Amino acid sequence: MVKSLVKKYSFFLIVFFMTAVLTLINKEVGFKSFEIAFSSFKQMVSLVPPIMLLLGLMDVWVPRETMMKYMGAKSGITGIILAILMGTLAAGPMYAAFPFTTVLLRKGVKFSNIIIFMNAWCVTKISTLLFELASLGFEFTFARLLINLPGVIIMGYIVEALMPKSELDSLYANNS
Repeated sequence: MVKSLVKKYSFFLIVFFMTAVLTLINKEVGFKSFEIAFSSFKQMVSLVPPIMLLLGLMDVWVPRETMMKYMGAKSGITGIILAILMGTLAAGPMYAAFPFTTVLLRKGVKFSNIIIFMNAWCVTKISTLLFELASLGFEFTFARLLINLPGVIIMGYIVEALMPKSELDSLYANNS
């Protein structure tokens, strides 16, 4: 029991121990490290429950057949557009996208559309676009979008093509 917990949380324990040693060597840097870690933890705890609630509602309210129709293997351009829209409308840091991808896998969404969604979450979020518009101007934001959108789509298909079929099948089976 204890051995499995130590193994499961070994990375956390090693980093915690290293930070404790750092604190003994240099209190200012060590305390700053703990402060940053605690701040990140508070941010994550404030974001994860609402995301899980929304995912639970989506999981119950949106039937698997509907998701497969619009974002599944035969969804075509519709699936791509929906994946980009979902990623663009998303809020929060990237780690918030991972639970969402689990629901998408469970619903039978095409793997390339899941990768497109995750890439769109990173590069086309509305908050990012608004910041760029205000800071860097329309020309830059528009040029970046013209470059990134095809890249997001191409990357989705490349990643899916490079994944062995057995691994994809296992991924979907483990998330059913």
